[in-house]
Amino acid sequence: MALMGQQNVESSIESVFQAYLISGNKEDLESVVKAGTRLVYHFARLYSGGLREDVVQAGMEGLLKASQRFDSEKGNTFTTYAGHCIMGEIRHLIRKETAYYKPGALANLQSCVERFIEEKLKESGEPPTLSELAEALNVKEEGIVQAMRAGLVSLDELDITKIRCLKYESFKLPIEDRIVLEQAINRLSELQQKVVYLLFYKDKTQNEAANILGISQRKVSRILHKSLQQMYKWMKM
Repeated sequence: MALMGQQNVESSIESVFQAYLISGNKEDLESVVKAGTRLVYHFARLYSGGLREDVVQAGMEGLLKASQRFDSEKGNTFTTYAGHCIMGEIRHLIRKETAYYKPGALANLQSCVERFIEEKLKESGEPPTLSELAEALNVKEEGIVQAMRAGLVSLDELDITKIRCLKYESFKLPIEDRIVLEQAINRLSELQQKVVYLLFYKDKTQNEAANILGISQRKVSRILHKSLQQMYKWMKM
């Protein structure tokens, strides 16, 4: 799915917005909305994988708010400010509508996407293309599209297999493996998860983990052995 390319939309939005600033009439405001629609669609597609009506509506509300609140004395272009407002309204809706489990690796990727967009808007006044996002975050384009839908839809509706690195980096677990690992850990029992967390994420010894959990070191060892066996089995499926 293609997102908005490096088109020179800024000049058209800026010019019609300047006309609206001077006149303040309804017709010129409608021209601002029309010129900004591509920007709204860009973010709607990125955040929902398509043009969901509620997401587009939220983006339009952000565009209208930008038209009313823009302050040229703060040094930003209207396009940059409108992009922030559109993203803000869509993110607000997404947070409200999120109803499904979202793996931490995908939540982190979503945050990285948003930070890069913010940087690009500040730098050039235009949002990045999907290919620019992919290159900057080392995730395939189709993977970013799938990842941004996480939380809005169930994991069963996502094609997790498309969320893969563009290139592999030494000493860094690829995102596709992080997702599979996290899913496997989430299938463990609560006690098993605590043992894995203490040993592998907090770098505790088995004796330290045993003291924290109030069980014997021998039991920690048995739980760890069983957990690793189960996770290996699930990750190979």
